[in-house]
Amino acid sequence: MADTTRSFRELDSQAQIDAALEEGRLLFAGSCDFIFGAQKLGQLPPQTLPEIAFAGRSNVGKSSLVNALTGRKTLARASSEPGRTKQLNFFNLADRLMLVDMPGYGYAKAAKSVKEDWQEMMFDYLRGRPGLKRVMLLLDARIELKPHDEEVMKLLDRAAVSFQIVLTKCDAVKPAPLARKEEAILAVARRHAAACPFLSLSSSETGQGIEQLRAELAEFALPSQSF
Repeated sequence: MADTTRSFRELDSQAQIDAALEEGRLLFAGSCDFIFGAQKLGQLPPQTLPEIAFAGRSNVGKSSLVNALTGRKTLARASSEPGRTKQLNFFNLADRLMLVDMPGYGYAKAAKSVKEDWQEMMFDYLRGRPGLKRVMLLLDARIELKPHDEEVMKLLDRAAVSFQIVLTKCDAVKPAPLARKEEAILAVARRHAAACPFLSLSSSETGQGIEQLRAELAEFALPSQSF
């Protein structure tokens, strides 16, 4: 079993790393079911499991990442119209961890009132959910950081919720530009108190970074009941 006293990023032996990767694989190979979609805070299901939330701009690839992590093609479904989904979707992962797909933000055509409603609802959820262990903040590796992205980082700072930046669609960026992008985003993250001091590179198309993300998220899951 993986070393539970240190995070995956701190493991220094190959045996520990391999054990952590296997723990992540086993967790995400378990059952994963959509259990509820909440459009209002009063509709949130009771907290029974640690929660990991996924946030990001519309079209950043949140649904694709959730599907890649769980090995399911249609578990999380992207809307045909960006910015249309307006609810928190809860997925029970093996009765050990709850994955929460948050509505996309920053869609240009969304009305101002909708954007304000999103911010208010998301802040109330983030601030009032003690079982929320981390927010995975997804950023598209192909495009520049947007003002809405930094606004969400400030929102997470105010809510005092730890967040980890995940660059998506990294397969579409060549190594040198990707390295520069990673360095620039890390510099931004260092300005935010709630940000993890590292980020993840991922691609739902090629599988890049998926095993590592599974291992990192497994650290927050309840212990396995298998013997």
